Amino acid sequence: MSTAIETPRREPKAKRPDFAKVSPGREGRLVSRPLSIRHNERGGELGPLPTRPERIRSVAVFRALVLGDLLCAVPALRALRVGLPEASIALVGLPWARELASRLSCVDEFIEFPGYPGLPESVCDVSAVPSFLAGIQARRFDLAIQLHGAGTITNPLVAAFGARRMAGFRGTSAWAPDADDGFFIRWAETGHEIDRLLALPRALGMPETGRGLEFPVNDADRDALAQLWPGARGSRPYICVHPGAQLASRRWMPHRFAAVADALAERGYVIVMTGSASEQPLIATVAAVMHHPAVSLAGRTDLWTLGALIEGAAGIVCNDTGVSHIASALGTHSVIVSCGGDVARWAPLDATRHRVLWAPMPCRPCQLALCPEVWGCAAAISVNEVVDVVDEMWPRVGSATNVRLPAGTVPRLTFGYSPR
Repeated sequence: MSTAIETPRREPKAKRPDFAKVSPGREGRLVSRPLSIRHNERGGELGPLPTRPERIRSVAVFRALVLGDLLCAVPALRALRVGLPEASIALVGLPWARELASRLSCVDEFIEFPGYPGLPESVCDVSAVPSFLAGIQARRFDLAIQLHGAGTITNPLVAAFGARRMAGFRGTSAWAPDADDGFFIRWAETGHEIDRLLALPRALGMPETGRGLEFPVNDADRDALAQLWPGARGSRPYICVHPGAQLASRRWMPHRFAAVADALAERGYVIVMTGSASEQPLIATVAAVMHHPAVSLAGRTDLWTLGALIEGAAGIVCNDTGVSHIASALGTHSVIVSCGGDVARWAPLDATRHRVLWAPMPCRPCQLALCPEVWGCAAAISVNEVVDVVDEMWPRVGSATNVRLPAGTVPRLTFGYSPR
């Protein structure tokens, strides 16, 4: 995201915490036992890697995905950090992730990935691939880990990093190097993403360090936010409304976001719209059909001022997208409308603090940019359903009255937008 202000110099990355101290029974054993996998996908017991953890000095972890996906990998990265305390861990990811990696205590280095043919998360700069591979091969990492997914495309790619050993996931049709076949486990097709990823460090014999996410906001970020929007330190509580998502098929209708924002404003909250610069037209559409004023910070926050904004909010109403995972990491209450997503895979783990509304559809999970079924999963979630959850989550402020929206106030839309 872009920023409209001159942000202060960031604080250096905090000293690596001693996670082992919060894992009873683990102290003194982290570097003494060999790194091993308990079982492969065939169910057989496997032997240890020929190199002890204390002799693995360099690790490259491949996870080149978007914000929410990377945040869900933090527990696995943290387990690797504890299991390999002497190793330098490099995260190989998309360019946007450099800022996040710079703050994660479980990552020592960031290597920018230029994309690769067949991986949809970014436009591939094919001309940059040879130099990228040459650079990472020259590093001769002790261990490369494919933490991206099933490995159909990414296992051959990560194997080309030229590390001495490789570990990761493999789907039913994915290839793995013969020499390292025993250090791959089957990619799980069900379960939460956090647990799917944690299966690998667990199989590699790493200690448990919890399932919690991390998003390290600091005082410089809070000050930068207050400079950008003084209301962040105002007397009235605010709620963030985030109507955007990477895919249009994952967005709840703008006019329904507007109706929920109005309901929150009627309950006494300041409404703050968030989004990227490219989402400013969408934010303008939402604001245009609202009856109450809203503050728009779309395109004006960077990664960390956005985090500070969410941290200070009474809550956030959003689609199933990256900001929902930021809220989960920071402990900010959220109401999430999931349109087309795999709820079991991506919903925040704390179902009390984070409420997800969704409707079952035979086509879920959806990977299409535009829904051919007229957004049935989005249309099935009504404004009043969301307002009911809002009333459970957030108390009214001051003397504001709880104004109930009459049934039928908001027309059901398919394509395009119309006023209420």
